[in-house]
Amino acid sequence: MDRVIIFDTTLRDGEQSPGATLNVEEKVDIAHQLVRLGVDVIEAGFPIASPGDFEAVQRIAREVRGATICGLARAVPIDVDRAAEAVKDAEDPRIHVFISSSDIHLAHQIRKNRSEVLEITDAMVRRAKSYVSNVEFSPMDATRSEPEYLLEILRVAVAAGATTLNIPDTVGFAVPEEFGNLIAYLIEHVPGADKVIFSTHCHDDLGMAVANSLTGVKRGARQIECTINGIGERAGNCSLEEVVMALRTRQDYYGVDTRIDTTQLYKTSRMVSNYTGILVQPNKAVVGANAFAHESGIHQDGILKERSTFEIMNPKDVGQSETLLVLGKHSGRHAFKTRMEELGYKLSDEDLNRSFARFKELADKKKAVSDQDLAMIVADEIRTPTEIYRLDHVQVSCGDHSIPTATVRLIGPDGAVLCDSATGTGPVDAVYKAVNRLINRENRLIEYSVQSVTAGLDAIGEVTIRIESEGRVFGGRGADTDVIVASTRAYVNALNKLLAAAREPATVIG
Repeated sequence: MDRVIIFDTTLRDGEQSPGATLNVEEKVDIAHQLVRLGVDVIEAGFPIASPGDFEAVQRIAREVRGATICGLARAVPIDVDRAAEAVKDAEDPRIHVFISSSDIHLAHQIRKNRSEVLEITDAMVRRAKSYVSNVEFSPMDATRSEPEYLLEILRVAVAAGATTLNIPDTVGFAVPEEFGNLIAYLIEHVPGADKVIFSTHCHDDLGMAVANSLTGVKRGARQIECTINGIGERAGNCSLEEVVMALRTRQDYYGVDTRIDTTQLYKTSRMVSNYTGILVQPNKAVVGANAFAHESGIHQDGILKERSTFEIMNPKDVGQSETLLVLGKHSGRHAFKTRMEELGYKLSDEDLNRSFARFKELADKKKAVSDQDLAMIVADEIRTPTEIYRLDHVQVSCGDHSIPTATVRLIGPDGAVLCDSATGTGPVDAVYKAVNRLINRENRLIEYSVQSVTAGLDAIGEVTIRIESEGRVFGGRGADTDVIVASTRAYVNALNKLLAAAREPATVIG
């Protein structure tokens, strides 16, 4: 097989990044974009985790065509049944069953012996197989498992009907040569290996998720599990855009390719970043702001003479472009709608009206509106969580010899107008204290960052924050040409997520 299957788990493992919670509409948007990107398998979520997760997986299964839709399940009957219900309407449904296989997990996490785990594996893979023909099995913490036992559990999974065997480096412990040797060993010794696809699922705790995945492919794996921008638990997962472009650029070495439309990579990266509130570092490979930027005089001279002197990829091949969208205050609704659709956003008439109004407001402040600006509009105006509180007005007074003072007015859940003022060490501190007086919900601000979305003095400022409450982390983001307004939007956005999560019962996982 000369093609590698790309299994995207942005909507499941990626969403497990602290503060990266996505609502259902955002997940559906991302799933449609993943199809346009050319992803083979979309792991849409963990259906048993919460009613919201189940709804998201079910909607994606019903509405998204062109990719396998997968639901994750622990090796527990209720999980398998719930996943089967969620994905049953998919064009090609898959259930992904997992159970721990390392001795450290068996002893301290699930507290079962090896024989019990083998019995559970057999029963749960068969249970999943009774619902769908496409079953994936993962022995969690495989890279710290005893190889002979790993062979045994995979043998049982294949005999029970698994069609894909995923080898997770759950804690990012492996190094490339070791991981590649493990893949080759399993392919050689698992009975029936020629009838299944071997997959990699590598975490980036030691910064080697992409390297491990590529080495796995070199040694015979033909599926890579990855996420957009490499987001995920702890240090994240194998980055989809990096591993795909490595296979494409160095096809001479790996001898395989994917069906990914690489021109959609940058667009997809921006959508996921905007929706999750997790910024892409400027020096991020492939999709970072500096990935195709050159400041050194030697580099600039070389690029002007021949691009390939200092670029191994063409920015257009990954969808990168510095061209501003030619939209301004004189642009009409049709041009606006067309460009939004080109960017992957399918808006209802109501959402289109809201976003167009925000666009016209922004166009009055800027000479030109970029694609990034439009993405901010959607993230702020359309794909926000259900608004429990809505920012209506914010005003600050500050200076080097005055006490920073903020007045904030919110619209409450019953339509009531709430207004209060507060002082602080600075304008943002004063705003947040005023909001706290209106929304009396204990939390702790653990991260606050500001960056310019676009260039120029009229650039939109994007504020990303994270707050912590009762051990849970919630992210918030806001964008505006006024950074104080953006900061207020971000804080109210995070508080709305906190309040929404408190209303939804969640199944305890573990």
